[in-house]
Amino acid sequence: MEASLPFHHHHPAASSTAAHHAARLTPPPPPRDPRATARWVPPAAAPARSRSPANLGLPPHPPRRLRLRLAPPRITAAVTGGPRRPRRRAPPPLECAGGSSSSLRRPREEEEEEEEERSSTAHAGVSLVGENKVLQMSSTVPKASNIFWHDCAVGQADRQKLLKQKGCVVWITGLSGSGKSTLACTLDRELHTRGKLSYVLDGDNLRHGLNKDLGFKAEDRAENIRRVGEVAKLFADAGLVCIASFISPYRRDRESCRALLSDGSFIEVFLNMPLELCESRDPKGLYKLARAGKIKGFTGIDDPYESPLNSEIEIKEVDGVCPSPSDMAGQVVTYLEEKGFLHD
Repeated sequence: MEASLPFHHHHPAASSTAAHHAARLTPPPPPRDPRATARWVPPAAAPARSRSPANLGLPPHPPRRLRLRLAPPRITAAVTGGPRRPRRRAPPPLECAGGSSSSLRRPREEEEEEEEERSSTAHAGVSLVGENKVLQMSSTVPKASNIFWHDCAVGQADRQKLLKQKGCVVWITGLSGSGKSTLACTLDRELHTRGKLSYVLDGDNLRHGLNKDLGFKAEDRAENIRRVGEVAKLFADAGLVCIASFISPYRRDRESCRALLSDGSFIEVFLNMPLELCESRDPKGLYKLARAGKIKGFTGIDDPYESPLNSEIEIKEVDGVCPSPSDMAGQVVTYLEEKGFLHD
């Protein structure tokens, strides 16, 4: 059976070449749409399309070697689900700790070391120390030398004439619980009733915003009072009666604020109340915490209070009785009237 069949050798390449020539010699069928005849181009006249070198019969290019640049820490973290490292533009060389190449410093540890280095370096700029972020600045020497004061056409005298009063700073100082905030608010209400414009700067209130980065260390207290003195000066220049209520325990800081103003417009009011009275009041419970050792550096307990030497107004007990808030505010208003601050 197999011998009766004729031997037929089939060559795939030859059959495909013949089919290709037959396709080129056979004319295409006429199109059904007449408009398509004008657009039809014979295969011989068709423009040669760009072909790859392999289709033109040229020897193929050698295979290109691809180079992959992998970032092992980032790719490993993404695949294995580990913690992702923050993207850094120019990562510094890895440093080994303890001579072992397997223990590398993390970015968080580097930031902590830089912060400690900044806090331990004494310089003329701003330094943050620990969690309290102590701001160490000079209150007398400016940091910039290319600044100039710019005067405006409307000055303090114009504003005071408009308000029919003179700007000043009423600085209330005393121990915690001596009644500073109570006196400040009562005085503010009394001036408002008389049609005079005033504003209260309270110690705790300013520590919620302007001075929220300061603690209660000696350098923090000094910077706290320095900022308040500059703000109070601006209020007085605007023609307002600025009422500043602060413990301000250090005499030097209060005198620095006094030096910012001239013409006797700094009125220091000393609430000279005994420590026993203030501690018995203890409206915020701070004395109790300080006695228990839970608060360090509390004025009057383990931090000193330097009493004013020449305050304009001193308010104290009379026969063991503390004056009422309205009586204390009346003393301040009387002084302001006598000095001409409530008249144009």
